[in-house]
Amino acid sequence: MNQPKKLFPCGRTRREFLWEMGNGFAGLALGSLLARDGFFTRHARADAPVQGINPLQPKPSHFPAKAKSCIFLMMNGAPSQVDTFDFKSELVKYAGKTLPADKKYINSGGRKVGYLTPNWRPFKPGGQSGMLVSDYFPRVREHADKLAVIKSCHADSHAHGSALVGMNTGSTFIGRPSLGSWATYGLGSRNQNLPGYVVMLDRRGGPISGQPNWSAGFMPSTYQGTLFRPVGNPILDLKGPDYLDRAAQRRQLDLLAQLNQQHLDERPGGSELASRIQSYELAYRMQSETPEAVDLSQETVTTRDAYGIGQTPTDEFGRNCLVARRLVERGVRFIQLYSGGGHLEDTWDAHESIEKNHGRHGAEVDQPIAALLTDLEQRGLLDSTLIVWGGEFGRMPFSEGKDAPGRNHNPYGFCMWMAGAGIRGGVSYGETDEFGFEAVTNRTHVHDIHATILHLLGLDHEWLSYFHQGRQETLTDVHGRVLHEICS
Repeated sequence: MNQPKKLFPCGRTRREFLWEMGNGFAGLALGSLLARDGFFTRHARADAPVQGINPLQPKPSHFPAKAKSCIFLMMNGAPSQVDTFDFKSELVKYAGKTLPADKKYINSGGRKVGYLTPNWRPFKPGGQSGMLVSDYFPRVREHADKLAVIKSCHADSHAHGSALVGMNTGSTFIGRPSLGSWATYGLGSRNQNLPGYVVMLDRRGGPISGQPNWSAGFMPSTYQGTLFRPVGNPILDLKGPDYLDRAAQRRQLDLLAQLNQQHLDERPGGSELASRIQSYELAYRMQSETPEAVDLSQETVTTRDAYGIGQTPTDEFGRNCLVARRLVERGVRFIQLYSGGGHLEDTWDAHESIEKNHGRHGAEVDQPIAALLTDLEQRGLLDSTLIVWGGEFGRMPFSEGKDAPGRNHNPYGFCMWMAGAGIRGGVSYGETDEFGFEAVTNRTHVHDIHATILHLLGLDHEWLSYFHQGRQETLTDVHGRVLHEICS
């Protein structure tokens, strides 16, 4: 005969009593542990990858566009606008004077504030447009008629880390998808054997804020940037062990995919697992095509010489630029190259001396960038490739103290340029004030830069959205505007 269950004074079973203890906090802990182990179905996302469908398959653009790929040349550390592409004659006139009191300057980092200082190297006209370009970029000056220089940029942070994240993701807060992730999410990739989004860092190190600059954020990891090395194995650990041939590796992946798919079928909506399945397959396909894509021995000596490969100090950035051209040829959607790595003088962060710093880094990148523009044009690829050049912010028009040749950070006004597909060449857009201190005419926020890049790729920044935590998220948070004035 079954004995009746013992009841507690509250009239419930022992199990119910334990459950109710502490207002159910023990249940919360248990729920957390079960969720971590995948017991519950994950939250569904409107844009989760469809099972069996490669999320990097080419997708139609919102409207016809010339640009099929984008190469973003990131000058890590922030080049000085008044020493590169934004000549200010008033700095010569008022050299040695202090910044006028009506200019509201927040002294980031408490660094010394010196005197208005003119450009360290002369500016000279380039091309039929007569665009003024500094002697830090004499080779790029020869392509002045291809450039649209945006002189009125402004950003949201004085600090390198957050400003870099802002330039790459549209927000100074870590955790959002990067520009390259949005581009590959919106358009996919034209080559299924290579990543849709490739990042090449400087050998001296990466940006100070690291991986969030090419992260996919809350999107599936399929869309994050893949780091490439131009020398040796392009991706570490891409090649399997020597004892494992391709057939055996294929069998292992098939079994792994079967197990993962079974797990995913029982837990629909697991976008990260779906992305991992696709990543394994992409890595397998990349083993055969990636080494060939970065094999510069296939290029002529004339081409390698034009990029400065094998020469000092252009070898490294020249290699990266030439690899970028080869990746564009093979259908990679978005490529980002970093000049400058680590911190301070190893980047464009010219606190100590503009001449010493920009002279060094300008010499590293000027010839390769010019060669990239020439090479793309000669191969008929410039009409379908958008080139973007810039840093996370600019630099102040005054020195850091008396007789100090460096300049501090400036998020109030700086310049960037674009060239190639969909761009009107030989034009300038916007203006900073007479000293190059802050943007005053056609002010251009980072959101505007992003909206314009997406537009040139055929994507409307307000339509391109991703459902996350109950909200349709966008790269620009629908604040940006397209700079139609520089578009052809």
